[in-house]
Amino acid sequence: MSTFRKNAMSFLFLLPSLVILAVFVFLPLLQNFYNSFYSFSVFSQTKTFVGWENIRLFWHDKVIGVALTNNMKYAVISVIFQVAFALVLAYILEDKVFRRVAPFFRVVYFMPVMISISVIALLFGFIYNPQMGLLNSFLALVELEQLAKPWLGSSTTAIYAVIAMSQWQSIGFIMILFIVSIQKIPKELYEAAEMDGAGKIRRFFSITIPQVKESIFVNTLITITGSMLVFNEPYILTNGGPGFSSTTMSVHMYQEGFVKDNMGYASALAVLIFLLTAILALIQLRLSRTGKDE
Repeated sequence: MSTFRKNAMSFLFLLPSLVILAVFVFLPLLQNFYNSFYSFSVFSQTKTFVGWENIRLFWHDKVIGVALTNNMKYAVISVIFQVAFALVLAYILEDKVFRRVAPFFRVVYFMPVMISISVIALLFGFIYNPQMGLLNSFLALVELEQLAKPWLGSSTTAIYAVIAMSQWQSIGFIMILFIVSIQKIPKELYEAAEMDGAGKIRRFFSITIPQVKESIFVNTLITITGSMLVFNEPYILTNGGPGFSSTTMSVHMYQEGFVKDNMGYASALAVLIFLLTAILALIQLRLSRTGKDE
């Protein structure tokens, strides 16, 4: 078979996925860039060209600063718990001491991932309830009543309460990805290190982390990108409140577009979210140097 025919055959196999990407990703993305230069409402038949006016409004929008700060908090806390802690958890469950009970704990930690976000929000809404919630009741039980708060009703705690719910649901997914990577590490490496007198902590830092660095990068990329796009958790639990203290960029975009009926500005916010997410992803690709020869 000639080189041309091989290339043509490869292209034909790729064509369906390219068409799907073009129709459902790239065309809507270009349409959104186009919409960001106009002012219009959800059901309006006409659009008014405003040029860069929607972009200039960013400098006067105080919510953007709060929303970006909340997204950054999401990213930092999620990397600590969903990546770092999930890696430690996966390493513990793959230890030969826990080999018999590991399947049970994998299911236990992964179960929250399979639960609907709406159900989880209702559950945590009850947990955070200031009068009869489980969290404040537990604090009273251990004689720490002074720490009890209206967790979702306080501007200082609302965003952290929302983030905590997200960690509880998502950590099991990242843990499973790390478990798959750890299982691919040759057992001879651990056996040789153990014969040399290396303890479990030393083996973790000297063998596990270097061997799963590609997985660490992928999981970090997934986590940070998800943190920049997070919508469900703050919208369902607090709707961005009280005030806009727990608003994220996606919630702000939704409220501008579908609550205030300002679709042009919402499109500009969507462009901003896309650019920030793409820049963060490129920075991670640059810093990680994964997939390159050392």
